[in-house]
Amino acid sequence: MSWSRIIRLLLASSLLVLLSGCSAIRLAYNNLPELGYWWVDGYVDLNDGQSVQLRADLARLHEWHRRNELPLIADLLQQVRRTALADTTPQQVCSIYADIRKRFDAVAVQAGPGAAALAMRLTPEQFKHLQARFDKGNKEWRSTRSSADRDERVQKRLKSEIERAEDFYGTLTEPQRNLLQDAFAASRMDPQRLYAERVRRQQDMLDTLRAISPGNGAQPMDAAQALAALRANLERSMRSPDPLYRSQAEAAVQENCQTYARLHNSTTSEQRARAAARLAAYERDARELAVQR
Repeated sequence: MSWSRIIRLLLASSLLVLLSGCSAIRLAYNNLPELGYWWVDGYVDLNDGQSVQLRADLARLHEWHRRNELPLIADLLQQVRRTALADTTPQQVCSIYADIRKRFDAVAVQAGPGAAALAMRLTPEQFKHLQARFDKGNKEWRSTRSSADRDERVQKRLKSEIERAEDFYGTLTEPQRNLLQDAFAASRMDPQRLYAERVRRQQDMLDTLRAISPGNGAQPMDAAQALAALRANLERSMRSPDPLYRSQAEAAVQENCQTYARLHNSTTSEQRARAAARLAAYERDARELAVQR
């Protein structure tokens, strides 16, 4: 469990609202505090006092996100919609990615005090529970990803990305599918490096939480120190201290921007019209969610 994962859950769910017309996704957004609570509880087995506090913190975070962030995401969708009928560039795609990252950063700042409060109340037994969950997840990761050969990994990613693109543009042509397949096959991201980074982040999170929690024999931190420690951990999660992984991750972002710019530029006028219509619907959904209470 890490507070960055909680933030990603909130941000990803809100973005899914914008990338799907499915009422189930809108329902999921409206129930995010409860979903987030059960997700955290599964990692650390919360006690009664922690449960009450976390539910309250997540409810406040969700209401803040609805009121402040969904309108900004809707504005971003509007901006993208206005350019959907024209060609794009990798730089423009990366600019959208950067705008999404800003939304993540805003949620991180808002979520910080609640995350620090929870971190300061974790017990040694909860750290054992957290370590066990990490170990279980890593075993599943190795069995489904590390054991797969390169072609299998490419085909799995290709299937997922085609489904996402076709929801947006409609049916892709064979050349468009081949464009994606060739790009994914050429990716330089090493799955072993991904796994090493996954384990590094988990250990970093455990070390950070143990340093914060007074139940682990460390010098007690006050709320400001705990918040600073978590923010430093989040920064290391977003920008790894491993230079090789960081280089590969940054290269992967640039590769993705190039791939999706090429895919968009290959689309027909009908596909772009569908994309623009979908974006208009997503924007409307976001604005409607923003005013719900």
